[in-house]
Amino acid sequence: MQVKFSDTAKLPTKYGEFQIIAFNEEGSSHEHAIVFQGDLAGKEDVLTRIHSECLTSDVFTSLKCDCGEQLDESLRLIAEKKEGAVIYLRQEGRGIGLFNKINAYALQDQGQNTIEANHSLGFATDLRKFDIAVKALEHLHVKSIVLLSNNPDKISLLQDSGIPVTRVQPLIIAPNKFNIGYLTVKKDELNHLL
Repeated sequence: MQVKFSDTAKLPTKYGEFQIIAFNEEGSSHEHAIVFQGDLAGKEDVLTRIHSECLTSDVFTSLKCDCGEQLDESLRLIAEKKEGAVIYLRQEGRGIGLFNKINAYALQDQGQNTIEANHSLGFATDLRKFDIAVKALEHLHVKSIVLLSNNPDKISLLQDSGIPVTRVQPLIIAPNKFNIGYLTVKKDELNHLL
């Protein structure tokens, strides 16, 4: 896989000043981002969030999931430590895209859970791929990471790809009446660390 990285630019945020790099796989229209603080080259135990895009929550503050809150908490934790990275991957709706995600939302409005809705639309439970995140971490030259995640699939993928995960720090977000069912499915059926 050939991955192209942009130059590094400053990114002032409500959590402090970060730096940002855009990247993409050659031949793909999906552009991703690394948002980070600190000189990470050669560092161990780097706080790292691998975050899949969730427009409805990240931008529009939807309460149907905990994605935006996990992203905010990751940025806050990194800013607090003044070191770490968010690898932001443009793979909306567990990889089915925004259009299909909204169709899945409509099925959820009719009583299906998040997995059932994906299956009703003809998709697997999760189509996301995280191999490009490994390329991003290699670009940063980090030696090992502390993974900010509740998803056990990310843990095994990174370890299998040669990125040492020294520990996992779950991102526990308080449930609300709109996402309690979603979080329960993630815990019971997808084995998330909730």
